[in-house]
Amino acid sequence: MEEIWGQACAELEKSVGPNNFNHWIKPLRLTGLEDGVARFASPTRFVSDWVNRHFAQAIIGELNRVEPSVERLRFEVEPKTAAARLRATSAARPEARALPAVPVGGRQTAAKPDLCAPLDPRFTFGNFVVGKPNELAHAAARRVAEGGPVGFNPLFLYGGVGLGKTHLMHAIAHDYQNHHPQAQVLYLSAEQFMYRFVQALRDSTIMDFKDLFRNVNMLMVDDVQFIAGKDSTQEEFFHTFNALVDQGKQIVISADRAPAEIKGLEERIKSRLSCGLIVDLHPTTYELRLGILQSKTEAFRQQNPEVQIGGGVLEFLAHRITTNVRVLEGALQRLFAHASLLRREITLEVAQECLADILRTNDRQVSIDDIQRKVAEHYNIRLADMMGPKRARTVARPRQIAMYLSKQLTCRSLPEIGRRFGGRDHTTIMHGVRKIEELVVEDHGIAEDVALLKRLLEA
Repeated sequence: MEEIWGQACAELEKSVGPNNFNHWIKPLRLTGLEDGVARFASPTRFVSDWVNRHFAQAIIGELNRVEPSVERLRFEVEPKTAAARLRATSAARPEARALPAVPVGGRQTAAKPDLCAPLDPRFTFGNFVVGKPNELAHAAARRVAEGGPVGFNPLFLYGGVGLGKTHLMHAIAHDYQNHHPQAQVLYLSAEQFMYRFVQALRDSTIMDFKDLFRNVNMLMVDDVQFIAGKDSTQEEFFHTFNALVDQGKQIVISADRAPAEIKGLEERIKSRLSCGLIVDLHPTTYELRLGILQSKTEAFRQQNPEVQIGGGVLEFLAHRITTNVRVLEGALQRLFAHASLLRREITLEVAQECLADILRTNDRQVSIDDIQRKVAEHYNIRLADMMGPKRARTVARPRQIAMYLSKQLTCRSLPEIGRRFGGRDHTTIMHGVRKIEELVVEDHGIAEDVALLKRLLEA
């Protein structure tokens, strides 16, 4: 078994990368091969679940090179205490033993095992396309990645799906580790933080959990909104946060909205998160989407120079697919695959045919009714006030924002929008739209409200 697994591991390290291999695959032990099932001993159920979700096919593929009968994997957690499991995971990684002691509170302690979630090698600063909607987030992320005093802690990145939060988080971790190869960086999702906390409570190893999380040089937590409403997890997150900040350790957090807007998050955590730098990744502009497409296309054609892309295709995609960069990149990948497999030039007609389903989905417009309901709910006013005559600012300003969003997010004409707002003249709608356009530039609060409402309506 050791010989078979050793041969497979030699190839797996090349295919998944040394970081993923050392964190997740090396702690496993092959214990049996029978009836198409490869059995493994694993240090924890968390490791088992993660490997099964992310690396099962790669492992099966390599095992089949040696023993061509493996169809699935089965994991069994070895009967050890959680503390022993942590030590086993750490011992399986020679570089973890080689790390020097990390100063904590003025004294030397043994280096802790790095149980960082896998980092995507594609998500670096080098291939992050910068534009006006994300330039501040990019600059702040680069500053944090350099290490040393930055003047703000934590760095809190928030924005809608597919705007680059996770890309920047991975890029920070990559760059920070390059600048400080002996530092301990722990990157994980809020869901993983909660899972490990619950596991530590169940196994009566909460001190090991505290020791692990509070002795890192940088803690990075993705999608922190998922701990909202989880009282015990929030309590531990709060104390972990305080301990690291008090030691001068950097924290980087991401979420889908600003701290104050996360329902179910304790006020003391909102307050703590708001003490650092809060940066909104705004929805992409046409120019940024086009830049992303051009960057991806250039990288692909370096490897596949035979693929031809006709004029106007990238501009067409940047104009039609507006809500989500992931969908935009997925559409481009589909076109690349189509062109490579069928050896056809990617023309505008080919793009329209190949991406018909994606284009139909992105053509679905938000309705004026949706906008009026969402704005009324956000500002806690009656829906009837949207159509009524009230001129008090508490009503008039939300009404103007709803007019502005109706012009931005629907294909309705100004007279049509006016009819939906109580029969108002199109010049009234035009005045309201222009007023919000000015306030978005001048008033940060209005800009935040408009950006949030856009995200909620386009989600």
